[in-house]
Amino acid sequence: MHEIAPPPPRKRVQPLRALRAIRELIRNPDDTAKVFDIIDALSGNAGERSFQRFVRTPEGQHILTEQRNLLATLDDHEGLKRLPAGSLGHVYADFVAREQITGQGLADASMTAARRERALDPDRERFYARLRDMHDLWHVATGYSRDLVGEAALLSFSYAQTRNRGVGLIVAVAWLKAGRELAYARPLIEDGYRRGKRAAWLPAQDWEWLLTQPLAAVRERLGLGEPPAYEQQRSSGAPVLAA
Repeated sequence: MHEIAPPPPRKRVQPLRALRAIRELIRNPDDTAKVFDIIDALSGNAGERSFQRFVRTPEGQHILTEQRNLLATLDDHEGLKRLPAGSLGHVYADFVAREQITGQGLADASMTAARRERALDPDRERFYARLRDMHDLWHVATGYSRDLVGEAALLSFSYAQTRNRGVGLIVAVAWLKAGRELAYARPLIEDGYRRGKRAAWLPAQDWEWLLTQPLAAVRERLGLGEPPAYEQQRSSGAPVLAA
């Protein structure tokens, strides 16, 4: 079994930092760095609980022992495009090209938040990076787009999976805001939570292998069900989608 370092001291919760960041995020919903700020400020011990669950799985042990780098795999777009049409990897490559995003861009946004107050051992660093890097994979697997409604629904799904209070706060704000502006979005956000509760635990999945599998089979294997149909709502600052 892979030897794991002792857990670090419990992470302190920073509600004022989260409040400042949520105000900024409401003003600019495209500010991804503020999302990471909120999540980090309120995470407490949620990350360590997820890490401990991860290392208790055979997949987690293999991933840490092999020192996998999911970001490198996801940003090899040419390699993903060589996978069969309809595979998760091929669909993901099409998705990031259309959305004009990269995994490295998400990683950079997480670091601009200057959110690390303590050094972590390599295994925990690898797990937290992997959890961050699989976010856009979850978009493809669940069928939620990167519009405002889709992001809120996916964060609701993610809250059910990780129980991170920072994620929960963002979802709660999105749900309240939807009641005033996009009432139809509330059921989608609520269903995202239910889907996250029903699904397999995605942080411990072998995504490198799943990328090679048909997307429909991945959804069935993970208990995700069919992707929802809904009206997308793009923010004013969102890029024009590539053809």
